[in-house]
Amino acid sequence: MTGFAQGPVDFALYRFTAGLGLGGIPPLLVVLTSEYSPKSIKNIMVGVMFSGYSIGGILVSLLGMKVIPDLGWQWMFFIGAIPLLSIPFLIKYLPESLYYYVEKGEYKKAKAIVKRLDPSYVPHEQDRFKNDLQSVTGVPVVKLFENRLGRTTIMFWIACFMGLLMVYGLGTWLPQLMVEAGYPLNSSFLFLFSLNIGAIIGSICGGWLADRIGSKRVLISLFPFGAICLILLGFKPGSIVLYLLVAVAGAASIGSQNLNNAYISTFYPTYIKSTALGWAL
Repeated sequence: MTGFAQGPVDFALYRFTAGLGLGGIPPLLVVLTSEYSPKSIKNIMVGVMFSGYSIGGILVSLLGMKVIPDLGWQWMFFIGAIPLLSIPFLIKYLPESLYYYVEKGEYKKAKAIVKRLDPSYVPHEQDRFKNDLQSVTGVPVVKLFENRLGRTTIMFWIACFMGLLMVYGLGTWLPQLMVEAGYPLNSSFLFLFSLNIGAIIGSICGGWLADRIGSKRVLISLFPFGAICLILLGFKPGSIVLYLLVAVAGAASIGSQNLNNAYISTFYPTYIKSTALGWAL
């Protein structure tokens, strides 16, 4: 619908509605990925999953170089509707949380998943599963401040706020800033390409490191490193250095945020993971 917008009011309305849908997806995907990943590689698996965000960003930058000058900006949004075709495949193949199936008494589906997780398991008709997770009562967000979690929750919120300020700031404004700095539009889209290449490398390598030395250490290293690269961008270095700095900025902004999401999903108990990540984001 955004491609049919006639002015800023309906354009903003369509974008807001899209945000409601898209904003609800990442917390659920992080929790599902974390739940079904082996404990030793949870961070890198979340990083690999979130690299899909950056691959989408790369496709946008490559398409934008051709589509916007030739067909107009509206076609970027029309093309953006194509992933709707994947919904039937998601309905058929994307599993629910195992805990959800057990909670609802859908033991047949639970058995099928356990069989995939542990091929040595032989399902029997009389098999039943017990959910050993704590049940949530009351307002879920309140649970984020119980059991001495309050300070940690606030710190995660601050980290997400600052991280997303960078992620959406760079993703939204980088091409326009580069155009205003005197670079042609196609070169500006290449900056977006570099940003997302860096984000993929940062997400996967950062996740690999986090599984070995801990998420906190990796995040604390990436944030100042990215800040230095962003400051150096203001000095207009040569093209190769410029693209390299943008790539590192992508690793330290989008990559860091993806790692932070994985950190949240492993820090909180399973019964409030989705709530914790949703509120942080």
